[in-house]
Amino acid sequence: MRFSYFVFVDAADASHQALPDKALEDISEVLRTTPKVTCAHLYTPGRAEDQFRGPEKSPLLGIQIYFNDLEDLEEAVCREGNLRQLVELEVFSPTSGSVVTQQAMYVRHFPVDQPKTVATDREKPCSYLVHYPGPAHDQNSWMWHYITHHPQIMRTFPGIRSIEVLTRVDWVGFLPWERTNHMQRNRVMFDSQAALTTALHSPARTAMREDFEKFPAYEGGNYHYPMETMILRPYR
Repeated sequence: MRFSYFVFVDAADASHQALPDKALEDISEVLRTTPKVTCAHLYTPGRAEDQFRGPEKSPLLGIQIYFNDLEDLEEAVCREGNLRQLVELEVFSPTSGSVVTQQAMYVRHFPVDQPKTVATDREKPCSYLVHYPGPAHDQNSWMWHYITHHPQIMRTFPGIRSIEVLTRVDWVGFLPWERTNHMQRNRVMFDSQAALTTALHSPARTAMREDFEKFPAYEGGNYHYPMETMILRPYR
């Protein structure tokens, strides 16, 4: 699972009205039936409290689709690719007034001590998605510092189940949405929204903040979104 294709839908207004179950089912069906997908995540807004940041408006919807090879990803988003079916769904329609963006990225997976989730049927796991639009003043120095310091601190979060750092790649695709070119995104996952809040009030979060103050210079700020996570496996 070395490459990910992201799609985010930002609502036209400030509301967080939940998408209907039918819309999520239709999206899930497309993702599960896309050839060569290894796994996919369907993200919807969650809630968590961070000791250092106030709440931010999350996207209405996010999709992260994993592939082993970049060529497999590009096949899915080509003119005749299976993911073109998403364009026909109402939530992705230009007439909805929402903004839809896309990006393909390289995935770096980092170890955690207890990766198995213990989420219940009543509550989905919760991912914390962090976006760095960039640019960095020196991309090489930025990446070297980040991947050799920050994930190692993330690993000390209580209850952490997954750590990813994603960086941009050049890619070919023909879905009609706006392309973003963020220099980096991160994803960490916990069993629940409450577990994420606990982590964001732990000593590990303080250590993360201290390392943040040492980052090489960059522009564009950063954005943090707690997102409930539906994990989808392809049909076999």
